[in-house]
Amino acid sequence: MRLEQAFSCPETLKKLRSGPLGALLDGFCTWLLTHGFHRSIVRKHLSNVSHLNQHLGRRRVAAGQILFPKDIDRFFKEYPAWCRNRGPLEAHLKRVRHSINRFVEYLGEKGLFDPLPHGEIFAPLLDAYLEWMQHYQHAAAGTLELRAQYLTIFLLKLGPEATLQGVAKLSPEMVEAFFLAYAQKVGKAARRSMQSTLRTFFRFCLHQGYVRELLDLAVPTLRTYKLASVPRGLTEAQARQVLQGIDRKTAVGRRDYAIVQLLFTYGVRGGQVRALRLEQIDWAQNRILFAASKGGKDSCLPLTAEVGESLLDYLQNARPPSSDPRVFLTSRAPYRPLPHSSSLSAIIEHRIRAAGIEIPSKGAHVFRHGFATRMLEQGESLKAIADVLGHRYLGTTFIYTKVDFNALKQVALEWPKEVRQ
Repeated sequence: MRLEQAFSCPETLKKLRSGPLGALLDGFCTWLLTHGFHRSIVRKHLSNVSHLNQHLGRRRVAAGQILFPKDIDRFFKEYPAWCRNRGPLEAHLKRVRHSINRFVEYLGEKGLFDPLPHGEIFAPLLDAYLEWMQHYQHAAAGTLELRAQYLTIFLLKLGPEATLQGVAKLSPEMVEAFFLAYAQKVGKAARRSMQSTLRTFFRFCLHQGYVRELLDLAVPTLRTYKLASVPRGLTEAQARQVLQGIDRKTAVGRRDYAIVQLLFTYGVRGGQVRALRLEQIDWAQNRILFAASKGGKDSCLPLTAEVGESLLDYLQNARPPSSDPRVFLTSRAPYRPLPHSSSLSAIIEHRIRAAGIEIPSKGAHVFRHGFATRMLEQGESLKAIADVLGHRYLGTTFIYTKVDFNALKQVALEWPKEVRQ
């Protein structure tokens, strides 16, 4: 039994195996160990989850019952009143929440946790829309996840009206009012995602006969101007400053150094770095392949000595053991690929701040902008820059002409002189 690998006290084992969750904790222990958690961390996670087990036992929850977010929320509302902790309460709750999150992840894989809030009235409507997107629009898994996230925001706003009957009552004015109010609080990317989600949702409703009006046309198009902004990237000196500030004696430092080296050397997108697979590094031919992203083209580029050394250092001395083919993994168990673009952005922002560099944007794209700007300053053609960046259309690369200040000086008009009458 796996619990015996973490605990030896018979009373502790008996306590863990009792209650509504008792039958699951052996499997949870196995799951933690197979995901690379150290035994000391396994003991802490199991001890923290036992508090949830005790809470559910007080509420007489049946063993094997599917848990919902409301069950977890109720636990954290009531737990502070009866918990016993030696340190600050806030720090203790943070540790318990971290353990509960791991347990919820395990339950999700077992089909024993429903991520949708229990009793949400819009759940059938959301499920039907996602199924329609998958079968009729052939949406990818990432697209479905994004659509679910944004449609949930809209349906929660509808509240009790988030039903077939409630959707049928929607008017173009109501749709427009929601979107405009939402757009004032978020950035350009979130506006676009909400816009696409609402339009496809109302096309789904029209296709199913839930609405009779073309409500997708009621979603406003907020005007944006292509090439309106100037790319803001890191200079070569700033990028090297970031690299020099990374401590390569630690496993995290070796990973982050390799990531930053790739961004600096090739100007690839953060998503391409996260998706990089072991077989895409051709050590024999000194080449590296970055798969196409955002409708662009694959980029097969020379593997430079600096990049090769940083990758080898990470792969040989810092990468956790894993069967996953992706190169870069999380630094803490369970070891897995970096899950979201925000996780990579957080790494880059941390490294830029640590280097003492203050720029408006601190995501992975600042290396891409800096790379393209350097190529332009070195006299490379827009076609060459587009090929290296993986742009399918040359027009996408035009924005970098706005930072070619030397060329702009040649076409600038002279300052008009004052003419006295």
